[in-house]
Amino acid sequence: LENIARNEPEKYAEFWKQFGKVMKEGPGEDFANREQIAGLLRFASTQNDSDEQNVSLADYIGRMKEGQEAIYYITADSFAAAKNSPHLEIFRKKGIEVLLLHERVDEWLVSSLLEFDGKSLKSVTKGELDLGELEDEEEKKHQEEVAKDFEALVKQVQETLGDKVKEVRISHRLTNSPACLVTEEGEMSANLERILKSVGQDAPSIKPIMELNPDHPLVGKLKGEEGERFADLTNILFDQALLAEGGTLDDPASFVAKLNKVLLELSA
Repeated sequence: LENIARNEPEKYAEFWKQFGKVMKEGPGEDFANREQIAGLLRFASTQNDSDEQNVSLADYIGRMKEGQEAIYYITADSFAAAKNSPHLEIFRKKGIEVLLLHERVDEWLVSSLLEFDGKSLKSVTKGELDLGELEDEEEKKHQEEVAKDFEALVKQVQETLGDKVKEVRISHRLTNSPACLVTEEGEMSANLERILKSVGQDAPSIKPIMELNPDHPLVGKLKGEEGERFADLTNILFDQALLAEGGTLDDPASFVAKLNKVLLELSA
């Protein structure tokens, strides 16, 4: 297979279309040959924004930015959801490639393949974003100042959402979207939770962390609101963030009612 992949890429591409999903089970099923099997895996990525799985981990490492320490990926229930996820915004802005994993087997794969060729695999939807050397000191200082400036708003949003969220914090991964939801490092991803529940498996309900984009007009507008209006806008932002990452709303009718109410107020 390595010989075919190296010398007959078109033939290997056909093989991958037929047996790719089975190959992705390899690192979890055959631990002794995990690294060798990982070298044969192919993925879609933000390099070409196509659902064609033609990027190897070696290809990815060869294109890594200077100072980049991790292989970044995102899991989602469809290619469109992965490609358009708000979690990718800062990576696109900085030109950092992200693997787009959109098959159910991918969650099983990344739970067993934690690194390749000395580079760790890291989900862009988990934990606090730390791009290390890819961020300069001035950028980090600005982030700290912004977080301090928004402390009161973050606390107010946290109190409004209550037990819907584990935490609210200022985001450094968003450039266009007002908010996104992430999980703690080491916790089950929201996508895996949905997959398990969809097949009737028991899965713990993970409370997400809500991150707010301080540069977005909607988040800035929250600063001047209070009472019921503040609560409506806050809940709309949360529900939008949940929908954007492929989740479903417990009460869609309530979301629509709040959204319509705010739209009518804005157009009045």
